[in-house]
Amino acid sequence: MNSSINIFEQIKKINEYGQEFWSARDLCKLLGYTEYGKFLPAIERAKEACTNSGQNVTHHFAEVGEMITIATGTPQEAHREIKNYNLSRYACYLIAQNGDPRKEEIALAQTYFAIQTRRQEMHELQIEDSKRVLLRDEMKEHNKNLAKAAKNAGVSNYANFQDYGYMGLYGGLRQKDIHSRKKLTPKEAILDHMGSEELAANLFRATQTEAKLRRENISGQAKAINAHYDVGKKVRQTIKDLGGTMPERLPTPDNIKESKKRLKQSAKKALPEKEQ
Repeated sequence: MNSSINIFEQIKKINEYGQEFWSARDLCKLLGYTEYGKFLPAIERAKEACTNSGQNVTHHFAEVGEMITIATGTPQEAHREIKNYNLSRYACYLIAQNGDPRKEEIALAQTYFAIQTRRQEMHELQIEDSKRVLLRDEMKEHNKNLAKAAKNAGVSNYANFQDYGYMGLYGGLRQKDIHSRKKLTPKEAILDHMGSEELAANLFRATQTEAKLRRENISGQAKAINAHYDVGKKVRQTIKDLGGTMPERLPTPDNIKESKKRLKQSAKKALPEKEQ
């Protein structure tokens, strides 16, 4: 297994953005295919599997053209463009899963990329957990600040005030609608079931509304509600302009308590045995 790890790591490349990728033509040879054309069906099956898993194919299978020299040592060297793919680690994993199982190289690749893909998934989950916990704590503090600013502006019905902020950001959905959409129990809080992207959008809504209320010295419940709605709506428009996913369409993760539990377990594992 160690030798296979070295082989696959040796052909890995890094682009100008620091992202790793594999050349399909390089991978083709390592997987025991003598011709690139015979390797293409495995790529097509992998692309189909990628689509079926809900992933964006172009994010994992980037089709590229490469110039190769086909006549050397002549006054005018001849060049020809060939098609290739830049593959993500996940794409390589799917290709290995959809390759010829009779090839020993395929079996090695399946083991290698399965292990590496799982490690990558766990690493990404840890990053997401850390971001969620950080942003959730920020939301608690800024919601307190927003409540104070709303009270100073003359808001007496804070639940209604909050609803209008959500309505602006979530395209007309009230807090109870979001709660229902996430399929939560009555005791569960919607903020505890938001991923980092959704939490960040709500944090921006809360901080900008608070700032607007204070900066413009807004007075009166109706004006404060309208301000919250407008800020939420503008945050939604910004997400749309950037090509992002609308917050109500983002996936609902498990309770943030699970994120905290995973981070605690990870920190414990990282400690020397004597300190545990």
